[in-house]
Amino acid sequence: MQTETTSDDETNEVQYDQANDRYVFHYDDDGTATLTTTIVHALASIADTDVSQGEFSLYDSIDPDALDRIFRPKADGTRRTGGHIAFTALEHEVYVYANGDIIIYPPAETNHPGPVR
Repeated sequence: MQTETTSDDETNEVQYDQANDRYVFHYDDDGTATLTTTIVHALASIADTDVSQGEFSLYDSIDPDALDRIFRPKADGTRRTGGHIAFTALEHEVYVYANGDIIIYPPAETNHPGPVR
């Protein structure tokens, strides 16, 4: 697997799973970055987009605050163990799982048939 670093502190690494044509990484809620910040930086790295220049906002695809709340630990402090959310951002399919796994699929190649004769 090819590895791409997605954060300045190098604690979150996106790995390209060539056999399944997807990027895989794990979000650790014990870290300093929020879930959505981690996803934005991963997408920016994968899609070669500069988030600091306003080229991409997660709000274009999903409510980041709601996403952070959904996967936040429960009121009693226990971690969530089930469920996932899927959305499309920068033409990539993003799957976020309650256990912290995040899978990003690149845009599918579009095959345009030739003109009909």
